[in-house]
Amino acid sequence: MNVDKAMEKLKEEGYKYTDKRMDMLQLFKDESRYLAAKDVLEALKDKYKGLSFDTIYRNLSLFSDLGILETTELAGEKKFRFTCSTDHHHHHLICLECGKTRHIEKCPMDVSPVSAEGFAVTGHKFEVYGYCNECQES
Repeated sequence: MNVDKAMEKLKEEGYKYTDKRMDMLQLFKDESRYLAAKDVLEALKDKYKGLSFDTIYRNLSLFSDLGILETTELAGEKKFRFTCSTDHHHHHLICLECGKTRHIEKCPMDVSPVSAEGFAVTGHKFEVYGYCNECQES
């Protein structure tokens, strides 16, 4: 996903173009890592005086609902990043320090599928947490 596609998706779904939304999406493009709502607020507070945490969180939730952002939970906090632009199925390694991600190309469900009588699997999410090389060195 990129900023232009994200703004197009918002328009297609009947949502307004706003500078705040554009700047929020640009932040995700520039950072290319998982960010918490408080990170977004911190980055935009000087430009948008009076910007509230609720406004940030509502927009992040909207972006997530529309498939623009994907979410994860790290240390009890919901974090967001642009949805991957790759079409193939994959999972992520996520750095607990900086939030950067790397793709895991092999799916554990291919190796050991989960099934249970009376249960139809419709999707899954697999994430591995740790520290990237840069964060290990610091």
